[in-house]
Amino acid sequence: MAPKNLQDSSPPHSPEAAQTLIALMHAQGEVARLTEREQLLSTLLTSVNAVLWAFNWETRRVLYVSPAYERIFGRSADRLLADCNQWRDSIHPDDLDYAKRSLAEVLDKGAVEDREYRIITADGRVRWLSDKCFINLQAEPGQPVIIVGLAEDITDKKQMETELHRLATTDALTQSSNRHHFFECARRAFTHARQQGEPLSFLMLDIDDFKTINDTYGHQAGDNVLQRIAESGRAALRRGDLFGRIGGEEFAAVFPGCTPQMALQVAERLQRQIQRLRFMQEGQAFGITISQGLTSLSAADENVELLFSRADAAMYQAKRDGKNRIVTA
Repeated sequence: MAPKNLQDSSPPHSPEAAQTLIALMHAQGEVARLTEREQLLSTLLTSVNAVLWAFNWETRRVLYVSPAYERIFGRSADRLLADCNQWRDSIHPDDLDYAKRSLAEVLDKGAVEDREYRIITADGRVRWLSDKCFINLQAEPGQPVIIVGLAEDITDKKQMETELHRLATTDALTQSSNRHHFFECARRAFTHARQQGEPLSFLMLDIDDFKTINDTYGHQAGDNVLQRIAESGRAALRRGDLFGRIGGEEFAAVFPGCTPQMALQVAERLQRQIQRLRFMQEGQAFGITISQGLTSLSAADENVELLFSRADAAMYQAKRDGKNRIVTA
């Protein structure tokens, strides 16, 4: 008997086999697409400068954290997944209570989108986070409460805000509060003193013969005098006192919680400190003096402008009385 053709020994092409082959090819295509999507998602999560996280509220376990965690916090993601306290322990001590309290608010609100707090990275740097968090309000009863969040590094934004605030509130030459900011703070201090029944004192000071200094030694020397006055003011005043440059050669101070006697002691200390200052310009040495006007809050004062007016008048009385002195009103 003649041998069969090899083609005759191959299995027949049934419809079932064709369908199986098509299904296999379709499955391979789905796997490829899923792999491509996973790679794309991984690339996106790695490049985003924000931490995506998921937290089981009941078991207190971090279920997921994106790759940006290690880049921003400088800490191991594996350790965080094993112990959620790794995140808590990295929060700045001054912000810890707020961060814990605001996270708990999501249980009542469903979402908290205005959380901002500082962290301390593994190498000791302070970073600002904007950490938004949400819960799944459509979760089935009995299912665990899962909180998901997005923690964005906003350090650069915060630094820019701080610098803009400094520029808006600070006198560029002396680095003291400018007039607008000084009176804004003085009004708040006045309101607080009236409400709490606490003492408050207001001081005005003016550099004696400042025009002569500028005419004799030049404006650069005059600028140096203003800067040294500001340094002396910041050194002589107490913590919490306000100090600012409110005019060309005029400065002012507010002493919250300070009795008239205490305020006079501070003014006398400042007077002595400035009298000891010495300046050198092109081989010529010179000193300076100041005239000060000091007043304190009374029951009749309705606003801080009244204290300013009295202190200003007392300062000009010091000028008329011979300069280099303190007049109280």
